[in-house]
Amino acid sequence: MKMKLGTPLIALFATALALTGCSTAGSAPTTGATSKVTVTVAAYPLQFLTERIVGEAGTVTNLTQPGAEPHDLELSAKQIAEMAGTDAVVYIAGFQAAVDDAIASTPPKLAIDVTAGLSLLKALPGAETNHATDPHVWLSPANMVTMAQTISTKLSTAKPELASTFAANTTKLVADLGALDVSFKTGLATCSIKAFVTSHTAFAYLANSYGLEQIGIAGLEPSEEPTAARIAEVQKLAKQYGVTTIFFETLASDAVAKSIAGDLGLKTAVLDPIEGITKASAGTNYLEVMASNLKALQEANKCS
Repeated sequence: MKMKLGTPLIALFATALALTGCSTAGSAPTTGATSKVTVTVAAYPLQFLTERIVGEAGTVTNLTQPGAEPHDLELSAKQIAEMAGTDAVVYIAGFQAAVDDAIASTPPKLAIDVTAGLSLLKALPGAETNHATDPHVWLSPANMVTMAQTISTKLSTAKPELASTFAANTTKLVADLGALDVSFKTGLATCSIKAFVTSHTAFAYLANSYGLEQIGIAGLEPSEEPTAARIAEVQKLAKQYGVTTIFFETLASDAVAKSIAGDLGLKTAVLDPIEGITKASAGTNYLEVMASNLKALQEANKCS
């Protein structure tokens, strides 16, 4: 009787094992197919690039909250720990001291410095800044192309199973950035006024790319207070170049810009350094705000 009862049980157990084995073997490829990447970025321009590259293949967390000034970023111990736990951290070396310090003290799995491969501009002599070079690299669409390619290549080393996804998304992104670059080249090619005045000196890469000169009221950080001598110099240069407009931005005070404009009888307008996207931004993403910047420059600089 024991043999008659045991045989069906053994057969049933063997069948169950076989089915379990088939199920496990069949599900193995699914793990790769559903692989995701987690990325921490230090500021909005990097969020824009990384989200476009990653697409639906992962999540992107920005350390700088909307409406916050990225130059002033401070990180909690929890944020640093979470940052180190993601697959990659995308940042601009020398831009945000808190991020540089966190990467040095608690190294992440992969740190992607997007300035690799870029020709960096030196900080202006005498500027009250801790920056050796100008960190506002994203205001050149051509730079953004190089930055996108750097991010895509580095993420592909971390998640090779997603490399084809990253490559396809990057191709589309580079096409959009290339079109933006062309629109700036053609749109600013025939400006009768060759200089523009801005709240802080964030637009050197843009100016250099398209044959214009930037006159910054403050230095590389918007929190810098311009001296009376600097304000007088800005007023002198504005008259010399015949500028029509004093530009201010969305995340910093417009008081000094409006004061200078009032003294000179000039207009004011927004030229956005795109350090963050808020409800006050003239667009919902980098491409849209840059298009708005182009329109503002064309009007202010009398570009036919």
